[in-house]
Amino acid sequence: MTSPTDQVAQLADLAATTLLRFATAGSVDDGKSTLVGRLLHDSKSVLTDQMEAVEAVSAQRGQDAPDLALLTDGLRAEREQGITIDVAYRYFATARRRFILADTPGHVQYTRNMVTGASTADLAVVLVDARNGVIEQTRRHAAVAALLRVPHVVLAVNKMDLVDYRESVFAAIAEEFTAYASDLGVPEITAIPISALAGDNVVDASAHMDWYGGPTVLEHLETVPVSHDLTACPARFPVQYVIRPQSAEHPDYRGYAGQIASGVLRVGEAVTVLPSGRTSTIEGIDALGESVDIAWAPQSVTVRLKDDIDISRGDLIAPSASAPATTQDVEATVCHVADQPLAVGARVLLKHTTRTVKAIVKEIPSRLTLDDLSQHPDPGQLVANDIGRVVVRTAEPLALDAYADSRRTGSFLLIDPADGTTLAAGMAGESFASQAETTVQADEEGWDF
Repeated sequence: MTSPTDQVAQLADLAATTLLRFATAGSVDDGKSTLVGRLLHDSKSVLTDQMEAVEAVSAQRGQDAPDLALLTDGLRAEREQGITIDVAYRYFATARRRFILADTPGHVQYTRNMVTGASTADLAVVLVDARNGVIEQTRRHAAVAALLRVPHVVLAVNKMDLVDYRESVFAAIAEEFTAYASDLGVPEITAIPISALAGDNVVDASAHMDWYGGPTVLEHLETVPVSHDLTACPARFPVQYVIRPQSAEHPDYRGYAGQIASGVLRVGEAVTVLPSGRTSTIEGIDALGESVDIAWAPQSVTVRLKDDIDISRGDLIAPSASAPATTQDVEATVCHVADQPLAVGARVLLKHTTRTVKAIVKEIPSRLTLDDLSQHPDPGQLVANDIGRVVVRTAEPLALDAYADSRRTGSFLLIDPADGTTLAAGMAGESFASQAETTVQADEEGWDF
């Protein structure tokens, strides 16, 4: 039995390991949930009662072996239909690394869930059924991963047991997918032949594919470099809440609370508040009830400024030397996730960090054709699961970074003002880099600005 001292030491060792966020994607019945279940089971990350429940349900269905997909299909509707509907997050760890896994649905209508799961991922596992090869949904998932700038993509060619573990089948699929994803700009692609059902190359190396000399899925997940050093980026501090206790103990306290989205803030640093453009100096930083001289992403802190200037929720505090330009003309690529189309002239809300403003869709210059990656010009509208370019005019200036520079402050959501439905996830393009600050021309009633 492990002693309490040893347990403390083990927890300390675990805390010292790196964290990898990754998402799984693939078409319906490609075996995502089975892969995730196999990964959890073979890495011994399943509790005894969870496994007993899966074995009981599998036996009731007359299955000879436990259905490992049940480990991730948590909703009743998912279990009954044998499909994944919602994003299922799982946490597990090995001696080498900690993992947060997002198991995303495969149906086309749930592409929005894949966007959600992959938006914070360092790696995406795209499954392909070895019998079907690369299909439209595979290309869509590759496009979403590229659009979200997920730095590492794993192509898992599943169900190799159903094609007699033939190397030629794997090689043809890997070549086609790699060429397609490379054209999309995916920087790193690793192809692995697997059988999630039989356990080949998931955690343990396969005894049926001696022609494959690469890592298993878990070996790759444990060793892939994670490079999401937010502190290396320019500092961005979206204000979530203004703290003014106005108590006898703190009669003059005025602090701005929020989470540092990127970079490092220091006491004494000259900062600019956007979109107003007013400047000041950081007088103090409070973190966990203590005053500190320096704070970094993703810490939640309260910043105090030397000057008493007008700041409210939604404003962005940034070092004056590296403050982003503001703009009202947002040019971006969006993934449309709502059932209703997004058309030119649509009135929407644009949510960027803690700021939400009115906006109008002025142009939809193009829609991406997934088959050949060509741009279909002037489509007029985007329908569910389309990926396209848009130009949006906002009622107020926004301090946007290019998504290529910051996944946190370069992204936004378009929202239906009538019911709050999320319409599209947007990634700001390069056009923001040279935008000059513009004059507010909002018309509160007419939405004509």
